[in-house]
Amino acid sequence: MKIAVTYENGQVFQHFGHCENFKIYNVEDGKVTDSQVVSAVGSGHGALAGFLKQRDVDTLICGGIGGGARTALAEIGISLYPGASGDADANVAALLAGQLVYDPDTMCSHHHEGGHNCGEHSRGEDKHGCGGNH
Repeated sequence: MKIAVTYENGQVFQHFGHCENFKIYNVEDGKVTDSQVVSAVGSGHGALAGFLKQRDVDTLICGGIGGGARTALAEIGISLYPGASGDADANVAALLAGQLVYDPDTMCSHHHEGGHNCGEHSRGEDKHGCGGNH
């Protein structure tokens, strides 16, 4: 099993489509055997699913994610755990223990301006259909 996490400074990065790094974990017998941070810079919004597939990833933990990316991941058989936040390593350990806190309905349905991260919305009226930290 190979698990990828959208990654920035040890944390789950909150917008799949703008993710520059993934931390990829190799798992055998329910335990992480090794991991590495891999740069996805230059892959672009539409190519990230293919980037993960080329690295034999079968599971993705992320923050916010758009509908197009969800479809692309589903088409290539990558299991998706969106709406996660916090420490990347802890999220992988929680997934392996069957205790991952995530939101399967997390969806990011708008384009962002500037450095805006999907998971940082408040629950106010300006949420724009974006999931993430609740």
